[in-house]
Amino acid sequence: MAHRPYIVGNWKMNGSRTMLAEARAIDRAALRYPDVQIALAPPFPFVGLLREAVNAIGIGGQDCHTAAKGAHTGDVSAAMLADIGADFVILGHSERRRDHHESDSLIRAKADAALAAGLGIIVCVGETLHERDAGQAEAVVSAQVDGSLPLGDAALEAAQAYKLAVAYEPVWAIGTGRVAAVEDVVAMHAAVRERLTAAYGDAGAKVRILYGGSVNAENAAGLLAAQGVGGALVGGASLTADAFLPIVAAAGQGEG
Repeated sequence: MAHRPYIVGNWKMNGSRTMLAEARAIDRAALRYPDVQIALAPPFPFVGLLREAVNAIGIGGQDCHTAAKGAHTGDVSAAMLADIGADFVILGHSERRRDHHESDSLIRAKADAALAAGLGIIVCVGETLHERDAGQAEAVVSAQVDGSLPLGDAALEAAQAYKLAVAYEPVWAIGTGRVAAVEDVVAMHAAVRERLTAAYGDAGAKVRILYGGSVNAENAAGLLAAQGVGGALVGGASLTADAFLPIVAAAGQGEG
């Protein structure tokens, strides 16, 4: 369906200059896994430093503004990320949706800005535990996909070029140690794929759907082998090479 599994480490609000050593170790190891696309998304202050420190892996931001520049104190534009060498940006993470009250329409506008700046995008979707227990998971996530994904020629071109990905991250599994059952992951990824096909036609098959939510060395193989899973968006386990690389190795052992 898609060319290579995509394993992305999201450092969230963690990191320091000393963690460049971890990034370099991941970068060196990436050469052993040519069939896996690997990337890290550090906090903004470290994006440029990581870009200069590594060669074999992608580097991205964790958010961007809808505008290319202007009076937006504390914000970072997609153009700025591209200028310092970022390859992609994560958008609509549940922590952004919750803490910053980001709506689907805002996330779509950010996605449009990122594509205009030449960045790849990873758009995050996922249901809360209340929504899952109420039997609303597929409806909620499908609506998020429909409302958050960019549309138009730029989005279609990004999908065809494997520069657009969706990360399904059940909110109740992020940072909790709980992981969705494989059969639920398969069902949710199928629901996301249906919406991608509706949005992009045949190109929707090229959009990798990543799973995120307490992914680690112990559960990665089972999750990544599940039907429709095209990679993983990894949180805490991406902060060290020792924790992250077994996930990369699991991706290299089979198809998502």
